[in-house]
Amino acid sequence: MEVIEENIQKERLELVQKGISNGMDYREYRDLVHLLAKNRQTTGVDQLESLINYTELNDRRMNRWDKTLKIPVEIEERISRVNSKLTFLVLSESWCGDASPSLPVMNRITELNPNIEFKIVLRDENLDLMDKFLTNGSRSIPKLIVMDRANEEIVNDWGPRSSTATEMVEAYKKEHGTLTSEFKQDLQVWYNKDKGQNILEDLVALLPLE
Repeated sequence: MEVIEENIQKERLELVQKGISNGMDYREYRDLVHLLAKNRQTTGVDQLESLINYTELNDRRMNRWDKTLKIPVEIEERISRVNSKLTFLVLSESWCGDASPSLPVMNRITELNPNIEFKIVLRDENLDLMDKFLTNGSRSIPKLIVMDRANEEIVNDWGPRSSTATEMVEAYKKEHGTLTSEFKQDLQVWYNKDKGQNILEDLVALLPLE
């Protein structure tokens, strides 16, 4: 059993390293989403009207988050003290509503500390990697994987939503069975009111204490 577990962990690590090598940086991802939105397209094979509309919406949302996100001074100091060489690797798609508030927060964290790099890969082009980091058996995104580059070790993962948003989703599913478009809109309203702080708290908690 130990040998099997070692092989599983080795495969996970190799897939993560491959994702990091092939990944986009945040600027490349933002340029991609913006170009897709401009051309009425989306990532992935299925060029559905609904996914195209979400891509356009997410492009506007991320633009707003990039401009308005505020990080408290004490959290900036906490981030700046991280000495470990880390990589944030996230699986996403242009149409993913939960990615639009999360990825700008991830990017801002990595901007505050040169020891932390940020790479993004598209889920549907990396299903072998995605299937190693399922959430309750689902290919939910965004999915963040935190790797310690010096030790070549996967040290954490997170997603697809912040802790409070996850509680909201689970409570709604328990009562209604499935998420409605109205609930998804309400969730975006909550994200806007929270101003990225719950996502920020969750992500900073993943960082090693120095």
